[in-house]
Order: sequence, then C-alpha cells, then structure tokens
Amino acid sequence: MPFRGVLPERKHLFRPEPFTEVGVSDAEAWRLNPKHRHVYDKLAMARSQGLRAGPCGVDPTALGLKPRDRVFVRPIVNLAGMSLGAQAANAAEVPHTPGSFWCEFLDGEQTSTDCLVRDGAVLWFAHTRAADERDRSRPVWWEIGVDLPHLEPLIARFVASRLPGYTGLCNVEMIGAHVIEMHLRGSNAFFDFYGEAFLPAWVALVDGLDVAMPPPIPGGVNWSVFGDGALDESKLAGIPGVSVTADVHTDGRVAIIRAPSLHLARLAAEHL
Repeated sequence: MPFRGVLPERKHLFRPEPFTEVGVSDAEAWRLNPKHRHVYDKLAMARSQGLRAGPCGVDPTALGLKPRDRVFVRPIVNLAGMSLGAQAANAAEVPHTPGSFWCEFLDGEQTSTDCLVRDGAVLWFAHTRAADERDRSRPVWWEIGVDLPHLEPLIARFVASRLPGYTGLCNVEMIGAHVIEMHLRGSNAFFDFYGEAFLPAWVALVDGLDVAMPPPIPGGVNWSVFGDGALDESKLAGIPGVSVTADVHTDGRVAIIRAPSLHLARLAAEHL
C-alpha cells in the first residue's frame, strides 16, 4: 500500500513506496496509529513535562502565574494545521477559546527534529532550526541539517517514553529543552534536503527489512514567503540552486523558497 495523505505536488518525493500503509499527514498518521495517537494532545504533553498549563477557561493565576505573565494559547489537538489559531496573551487575558489551552511562555531556540524509530528507539536524527524572524508567530525560515547533539539524548528519551513499540518516522518540535509538539510523521516540507538514501531507509524500516541508515543530510533552507499577490519566478533567474513553489494550503503564505544556503534564500526572498 502507498503512503497516505501526500499532497499531489509532493508525490514525486515519495518513491519507493512501502508495502505497509504509512500516514504522511497528521490526519492519516492519527488514523493509522491508534496506540500512539495520544502524542497529538499538546496540553497533556505540556503538563507531562511539568509546565504550567490548562484548558482555556481555567484561570492561569490559579495555577501560580501572575496576571502580566505571558502565556501561549493553542488548540489542544489540531490535525488540520498544528499552528493554526496560536497566539500569545497575558495570563489575565487568556481568551475562552473552545478546544484550546494556555501554557506558560517558553524562551529559547525553536527546533524541529525528524527521527527514524524502531520499536521506540531512535536510530537517526534530522535536525532543523527556526529563524528568530517571525510572521504571526511563524518562523520565516528553517535551516535544515544543523548539528544539535546536545538535544539528541533528550529527544531519544522522550520518544522512548511516549512511543514504546512505534516503528517509523516521527517529528519532535522543541523550544529550548521542552517538547511543544510531536507528530507521527516527518516534516514533509524538508524532505527535499534529506538526500537520496532517506526514503529507501524509511520504507525498509516500516516494512521490517534490513535498513542502512542515511548519512547526515545535505541540508539547506526553507523560506516562507508570507503575504499575498502573484509570484514572478523570473525574478529568481541567475540565483543558483534556488526553487520556488506556490503554497495554496497555508493561510497567509503564498510560496516556499528552497535554497542551499541562508544567503541565497534571503537573496531570493528579496528578489520576489
């Protein structure tokens, strides 16, 4: 059976296909992994790490926060765009948004790590670091293929504790040393930079075959073009190794630039 939940414009990346049914979107991954779908509960994820958090409607000051302390408000479970509806607020002004929760505000570097996992044990890491530049709390760019060895023991322990028995690909998003989201799929937008050995290794893993782990990924940069209006790809002529793809799926983002370096990605964004 093929991968499930692949966007039509990304199908060229998902070769070879596994015999095992594998979810690529959060909705399909949730459906296909009933024993492990609890990881999509972000409120439970926060509280399991000792963070002060509660459903909207519970007063944050009743759990020890001061009225002017900053909190982050997000849906507890959101399979149709995990960051949709996220916002920052003062503890005394948390909106009573049904199905959402607040959590104490976290400072630190934001990272995203894809992990190839066998029976709950991480075999391979692909790290990505978010920009400090933001658009409505969303990173403008992600640097793919960074070295984050200090996080790997933390991620490995977290995966082992949350996903016993799980085999396949998962994603762990962090701010500093705290996990803020977990997914039973990878960061599909970054697969272009993972090298030719990644997909065959993933497929062999889920099909129970011998696996040769991929080498460290070549890396690159994903730059989000936020705003509206038409794209003129001719403006990128002469910038080596850069491509642009229109985005019709993400609110407020018109395109994604893929480039081999941050310098070239920024240059392309300025041209567009």
